[in-house]
Amino acid sequence: MKSVSGKQLFKIVERRGWILSRVTGSHHIYEKAGEDKILSIPVHRNQALKAGTQRALMKIAQLSEDDLR
Repeated sequence: MKSVSGKQLFKIVERRGWILSRVTGSHHIYEKAGEDKILSIPVHRNQALKAGTQRALMKIAQLSEDDLR
């Protein structure tokens, strides 16, 4: 799986219809209309997300590896 930073991931989810609800510390909290899910994306400079965190966020946002390109 291609590793991405929090910044890169939040740009991808914004294109997929997720809306920034609030920023709490270094975490950007996203919501999507019509869904009960939230995404809490850690944004620590341009540091890559850990594999498990990235995989979990992608599962919630219903993203595939092709969406990361």
